Amino acid sequence: MKFRDGMWMVAEGMRVEYAEEVYDITVTDKGLSLLCPSKKIRSRGDTLNTSTLTVDLEAPHEGIISVETTHWAGAARKGPHFDLFPGGQPKFEPKVADGAQGTTLSAGSLLATVSSEQHNFGIQFHSSEGSKVLTSLASRSVGLAYNPAPSNPLQTGDMRDFKHYVFTQTNLGVGESIHGLGERFGAFNKVGQSISLWNADGGTSSDQAYKNVSFWLSSRGYGIFIDTPGRVELEIGSERCCRAQTSVQGQRLKWYIIYGPTPKEVLYRYSILTGRPSKVPSWSYGLWLTTSFTTNYDEATVNSFLEGMKERDTQVDVFHYDCFWMKGFKWTDFVFDSEKFPDPKAQIARLKSSGLVSKVCVWINPYIAQHGAAFEKAAEKGYLVKRKNGDVWQWDLWQAGMGLVDFTNPEAVTWYTDCLNELFDKGVDCIKTDFGERVPTLDVEWFDKEIDPHKMHNYYAFLYNKVVYEALQKRYGDEEAVLFARAACAGTQRFPLVWGGDCESTPEAMAESVRGGLGLGLCGFSFWSNDIGGFEGYPAPWIYKRWVAFGLLCSHSRLHGSSSYRVPWTIDNDDRSDEGCSRTLSKWTALKTRLMPYLIAQGSRAVEQGIPLSLRATCLEFPEDPTAWYLDRQFMIGDSLLAAPIFDETGEVEFYLPKGKWTCFFTNRVREGPGWFREKHGFGSLPLYVRENTLLVLGKPGIRGAVYDYAADVEVCLYQVKDANADLVGSSGKALGTLRAAADGGALEGAELLKGAWTKSEGGRQLDESSPKTIEWL
Repeated sequence: MKFRDGMWMVAEGMRVEYAEEVYDITVTDKGLSLLCPSKKIRSRGDTLNTSTLTVDLEAPHEGIISVETTHWAGAARKGPHFDLFPGGQPKFEPKVADGAQGTTLSAGSLLATVSSEQHNFGIQFHSSEGSKVLTSLASRSVGLAYNPAPSNPLQTGDMRDFKHYVFTQTNLGVGESIHGLGERFGAFNKVGQSISLWNADGGTSSDQAYKNVSFWLSSRGYGIFIDTPGRVELEIGSERCCRAQTSVQGQRLKWYIIYGPTPKEVLYRYSILTGRPSKVPSWSYGLWLTTSFTTNYDEATVNSFLEGMKERDTQVDVFHYDCFWMKGFKWTDFVFDSEKFPDPKAQIARLKSSGLVSKVCVWINPYIAQHGAAFEKAAEKGYLVKRKNGDVWQWDLWQAGMGLVDFTNPEAVTWYTDCLNELFDKGVDCIKTDFGERVPTLDVEWFDKEIDPHKMHNYYAFLYNKVVYEALQKRYGDEEAVLFARAACAGTQRFPLVWGGDCESTPEAMAESVRGGLGLGLCGFSFWSNDIGGFEGYPAPWIYKRWVAFGLLCSHSRLHGSSSYRVPWTIDNDDRSDEGCSRTLSKWTALKTRLMPYLIAQGSRAVEQGIPLSLRATCLEFPEDPTAWYLDRQFMIGDSLLAAPIFDETGEVEFYLPKGKWTCFFTNRVREGPGWFREKHGFGSLPLYVRENTLLVLGKPGIRGAVYDYAADVEVCLYQVKDANADLVGSSGKALGTLRAAADGGALEGAELLKGAWTKSEGGRQLDESSPKTIEWL
């Protein structure tokens, strides 16, 4: 949303009024309240016939300051509202002081100083450690706007024909980059982009996003969380090159500035504000295989897939049934298709008892088709969103005559949970919560009459995933619940996990997925996945194999397609060679299995810190390296592993290593950064480097399945160790203790935690005949 036409003119049809000065400052028990008229007040007469903006600054927590700009305070504060400080808000006492530069509100390490200059508007946000200015609200950076522009103030007595906006513009420093704002598939650095935070089912190749999160992270050591689930329009260096503009339709705009100074500290404080991610069960890290979408789901087909995977030495931990476990035209009615599933409970039990898979997942969505068994009751009981005339809201997009579950109705929540429990009774262990983006805003009424439908559009994803996640927790335990969700907004990180949505089977789409995962991770989502091989289309064998390598290094890994299967032998006519799809999948699945002691420990740490496990942007680990803020074709896996997917059919790849020594996981050869490097790889490897001073615990070679004893028969690998440690976490998620090594060749502290025939390897891991021989340094 642009309010100006260049520097000098207002955009056509707009009337814009700015906070021109801070006329009065009131100290409150929470901070400061600023009265800011839209013209400079030089006489008493100037106080008449002019608008004012109230800017409230509050310090709710160490390192966090909120900024709320209000035009007309009488506007109702309709919900829904983000669930802030869900873990409880710590008591914090803000401080206010007057000085030569102005009045300063202190939130401990973060300060906001209101300029004392007469007839001036200016607020600087800076750290308490020194004079570093993070950002500021400068002259004409806070304002309101009308569209269309009223020609007479009397017209604003009836606002039905006008749209009203409030906006702020924070300063962008020289060289500053902006990241996050959800799972966005365009350029990693958002400076120069116009972004609308509005959930949409738009695939991965457009500017739309399934997961719009109203938080951005700056390379200057701060983040901004916009406290509204409604549509937010952002012009990040795209209306004024030196400013990031945030605007909303309405009378209020509130956001929080969160100080680090490191990006990890920013995300930690953001997780206190909006909620930390929950832990995921160890089995969820294993390989997920699905039926795909419009394919056959009968028991013989499913068994043939799982038996084929076992024959080709690939263990599947979770099997997923997509939409057609229910009959067509009936989604979601929670009723198995009796033709394909005459006895679903027995069929699922047979699947698990065969040892071919340990867990089962099924697909759902919050839409209730008119022709399904659930619709009549849901409509009669008032469990569906209604039109303003009392009719059930329906349309024919996706499912014929579908309605939408109204999760603001407690009885609807109970009913939906009962439907889920019937699935759990049949042996279902986890749920793919698909859709939830297409939520109507016009001519609808929710059970909760305090709801603003426009704000509910994005927030619906939070309610939907919360209901399903809590049902899983109640049935299986707090740390055994896991979703596979597509839609999200701020706070949904509390209900893991999410995946990247509908991508094409191309290298460009794989790169889009990487950018999406990196951006979402910088919004505090610890766990993320994507459709290996691409969802739409038929992947060429080389794309499938490169995507397998990328996908098995994400926190969670799933083979899923649309109209074609993703079992490897269907991709390349069952090429059984070492470079074929089957062998490639087997090798990468085995590698992830060996990494499980590292992954589950790093996953626990990620949850505690509110940061991503994988994909983790390189800038989180190396914020002082300016290059790291532009790296969107590689990622960190936890603290110590760096991976660079390959997007070229030749196997050539270019990647960057930050400062320090880095050891190739596959060869133990050492490179030294910072610098760019080029390599050429076969399908069994990619640039996977171990950071110096790393103690890496690997599971026993040859083990299959994600769940095993992560302290037994392990290999403890030392990489240029000076003083390194590694947490040990059991398959139940319980912390076992910490291993520590002071230096290469030194004693291993905590060795009593290990079991069986464990080994210690210095200078990297033990290599064997299975190590890749096709890595070429260019």
